[in-house]
Amino acid sequence: MSSTYPSFAIESAGVPNALALPASYAEPHWFAAYTCANHEKRVAAELGARSVEHFLPLYGSVRRWKDRRVQLDLPLFPGYVFVRLPLCERLRVLQIPSVVRLVGFGGLPVPLPDNEMEVMRSGLSQSVGAEPHPFLTVGRCVRITRGPFAGLQGFLKRRKCNFRVVVAIGAIERSIIVEVGMSDFVVQLGKE
Repeated sequence: MSSTYPSFAIESAGVPNALALPASYAEPHWFAAYTCANHEKRVAAELGARSVEHFLPLYGSVRRWKDRRVQLDLPLFPGYVFVRLPLCERLRVLQIPSVVRLVGFGGLPVPLPDNEMEVMRSGLSQSVGAEPHPFLTVGRCVRITRGPFAGLQGFLKRRKCNFRVVVAIGAIERSIIVEVGMSDFVVQLGKE
């Protein structure tokens, strides 16, 4: 027994009144969850309590107050927590009070490239000195060939005698900067 409605099919095999969804809704992908200001750690704790795979990269920063200096762990991408889940389960994330929305276009969340997110997670877990950087869209484009961020593309910056690469996540228009050795990258021709 199945009835057909415009653009949705209701099937009674297995689960009564279940809507048939595209297969891509059932596959887990990485998404960026936009949070309220300064609520990233609270959202990450709630995601952990709900058993949702998530990623909140932090970096250490020393802040000076009137009477002391304080070492703080701040989000590398302020305002965002990355989650990996099937799109059909997005309510598990959206029901958290401090989550505003999943980043997307036209009302639909857009998945982030899985391979880039895995390289980013493994690279940042190796305690490499990464810091936030203003979002860049121009510069000498390079591909990192060795090290913890091998496979990522970014823009080359030079600071004194060190080479640094600005790695951007275009969907959220945020960037980080990481140090690389002179032989750890290759220039991408025709992409400046």
